[in-house]
Amino acid sequence: MFSVSLAASDGLRLDTNAVDYAVIALYFVFVLGIGLAARRAVSSSLDFFLSGRSLPAWVTGLAFISANLGAVEIIGMSANGAKYGIPTVHYFWIGAVPAMLFLAIVMMPFYYGSKVRSVPEFMLRRFGPTAHLVNAISFAVAQLLIAGVNLYLLAKIVEIILGWQLWVSLIAAALVVLAYTTAGGLSAAIYNEVLQFFVIVAALTPLTIIGLNRVGGYSGLKERIAGSPDGAAQLSSWPGTNLTEITSPFLSVLGIVLGLGFVLSFGYWTTNFVEVQRAMASKSISAAQRAPIIGSFPKMFIPFIVILPGMIAGVLVAPVAAAKADPSSDFDYNNSLIYLIRDLLPNGMLGLAVAGLLASFMAGMAANISAFNTVFSYDLWQSYVVKDREDGYYLSVGRWATVAATVVAIGTAIFASSYSNVMDYLQTLFGFFNAPLFATFILGMFWKRMTATAGWTGLVSGTLAAVVVAVLGTDVLGPLSLGVIGLSGQGASFVAAGTAFAVDILVSVVVTLVTQPRPESELRGLVYSLTPKSDFHDDSEGVLAWYQKPNVLAGIGLAVVVVLNIVFW
Repeated sequence: MFSVSLAASDGLRLDTNAVDYAVIALYFVFVLGIGLAARRAVSSSLDFFLSGRSLPAWVTGLAFISANLGAVEIIGMSANGAKYGIPTVHYFWIGAVPAMLFLAIVMMPFYYGSKVRSVPEFMLRRFGPTAHLVNAISFAVAQLLIAGVNLYLLAKIVEIILGWQLWVSLIAAALVVLAYTTAGGLSAAIYNEVLQFFVIVAALTPLTIIGLNRVGGYSGLKERIAGSPDGAAQLSSWPGTNLTEITSPFLSVLGIVLGLGFVLSFGYWTTNFVEVQRAMASKSISAAQRAPIIGSFPKMFIPFIVILPGMIAGVLVAPVAAAKADPSSDFDYNNSLIYLIRDLLPNGMLGLAVAGLLASFMAGMAANISAFNTVFSYDLWQSYVVKDREDGYYLSVGRWATVAATVVAIGTAIFASSYSNVMDYLQTLFGFFNAPLFATFILGMFWKRMTATAGWTGLVSGTLAAVVVAVLGTDVLGPLSLGVIGLSGQGASFVAAGTAFAVDILVSVVVTLVTQPRPESELRGLVYSLTPKSDFHDDSEGVLAWYQKPNVLAGIGLAVVVVLNIVFW
């Protein structure tokens, strides 16, 4: 896993020409133009960090999903599609959509109605400064690490296209993201994410259609995969033993449902400020609720333009097919989609596909950076370093934090490059940072007795538990893994996340029982049972059409995802 070279794979250079470069250049003109246009609307820190809470639901909804449509979705999921097949859909239909709908209906009224500027700030109001500081620091570190993943893959594409050395590609790619994020703040990131969403869909949809045509449609693809080693497991979503690397079907399903579908998924989507920040930029509570729901619909269908191309690469692209036939191969599955683009797309469409890949990595990195600069400026610098300064000072801090984060991301990109499957790396990070936060958050929101001391001790204990499982595993942390327990890959990440969640809950309950809770009068707006619905009432809700009502939309979304799970059982 850790022997992958930083150089582009032999024979992977794309045969781009002037038409392709013109398409890519036009895309960058739009990206930088949006950044400059958004700069004119930034006059305060609220404008820079939260777009002045003024954006419509369809914009924040598309930005919500586009912010997640980065390296994990495009390269990571296509790599999983090539390697594991259909079980990869669990990351979408089990590991995303239900949590997105829960965020919209249950949690967004608390986030938006309390007028907090970040998820860590909500932790401050619920649990006090210690839990707030722990959460803010862990979140900031996580964003720098995840930004490095997106930056590395962005630079890798530039390296493949132009033949530049990786360090040159890293700096060039980082400068483009830095330019528009520093200029226009969250608005520039969000409007670019909307543009990037359409570019990504326009780039990957033709690739899927052409690929399916080459293999004789979906039935032809299934026929080819069925004859390969482990073919049956790749064509059925359950029990997903090849994905989890857990041999017991029962334990594999349990790992997917509890580890991915509950702990990792709810931990990521409901408490990750990268996503929540987009919804918080909406112009009303109902718009903020609709943002994740609107995002859930494209999320359901992204597997068809990301996982399917990976599966097609597994039968059409010789190096990928050879790697699948040899389980001992150390082939870098992250290259699967790029191989397919190289082999199938003509010039012009090739440029559009490259622009789509660049868009996905830029969207992901910009989302990480914009969330980092908000938490660093509001939750760390303003809260603990320099307090009570004028608003313009914190706006300046936010811009400098953006620059610093981009520089650090170049370093974390080098580290991310050591993983042959970025999903392994990302799921490990989510287990460390998101799983314990979700446990603390959900317990504190629904249990009024939970104390401030329990908040920070649970967080720390859960994180340490996930790290211990990773260290004891086979290969989760590379040379740092001891191999004491037979867990590897993404199955190990699911177990680490579940352990973090369980330990956090246990420690929080025990500590709560021996410490003093806050008065109930101080918890209104922070605890579900102590907050009347009228507190978060949206005056516009009564005039909304049925298709604008969050509960109705969420019900439709849930029904669609259930049908998809049944069809691809």
